[in-house]
Amino acid sequence: MISSPSNEKVKRIVAYNAKNRLRKEDKVFIVEGIRMQVEIPVDLILETYVSESFLQKASDKDMEYLRSLPLGYEEVTDQIFKKMSDTKTPQGILSLARQAEYSDEDLLTPARNRDGSSTGYAPLILILEGIQDPGNLGTIFRSAEGAGVTGIYMSSDCADVYNSKVVRSTMGAIFRQPFKYTDDLLGTINMLKDKGIVSYAAHLKGTKNYDELDFTKGTAFLIGNEGNGLSNEIADAADEYLLIPMLGQVESMNAATSAALLGFEAARQRRIG
Repeated sequence: MISSPSNEKVKRIVAYNAKNRLRKEDKVFIVEGIRMQVEIPVDLILETYVSESFLQKASDKDMEYLRSLPLGYEEVTDQIFKKMSDTKTPQGILSLARQAEYSDEDLLTPARNRDGSSTGYAPLILILEGIQDPGNLGTIFRSAEGAGVTGIYMSSDCADVYNSKVVRSTMGAIFRQPFKYTDDLLGTINMLKDKGIVSYAAHLKGTKNYDELDFTKGTAFLIGNEGNGLSNEIADAADEYLLIPMLGQVESMNAATSAALLGFEAARQRRIG
């Protein structure tokens, strides 16, 4: 039972919650809550902590899960767990997990169906520039998995995908959706072009609506910053502009909404062939 706030393990978890730089250096992140906990591939779990009250109320299923963990778990007092937690109302379980690393090949591999079989579809890529809001980024990951996006490339100034708010917003997609950060977004777009992948930027200069274009072949959608959209350099690197038609006085769409609309339109086209 861990009961001291000066315990080195406790201090380390608190530090990881607070410092993106430290998480990046050690290639780890924190996952909280039983729903997210059971989504973690067990080979990524380094440490697991549960509170006294969690164990007192744990269901048989919860206990079966805890006993199945190869590295086991440690019990901490409720007071110490609250200190370790990054949420206002802690659920009483958290893990330190290893960050996954993906290659370009991983991001270009066809998405999988629910049963684990390959869809066989051409690559479907999201290229994100300067996405800052943790909730937006997490939602993009969640909708991307649902739409069969094969990979997500992010500029280095995007929000930290391992921020606890992003992790929670993904609802588990972070463990299944391949992604990479890049310092050279323009180079990434050109690399994809060399592989036959056509890139599209949602832009007011577009002459065709998004549902008038063919996304059944290798496709990449460029999504820009919430406030400023895509930079001119990145938008102009796209093979084509497209429009998301809107009624009323609305001029632009939320980044996560745009990503979902485009991703699911591509998924629809691919389903019907």
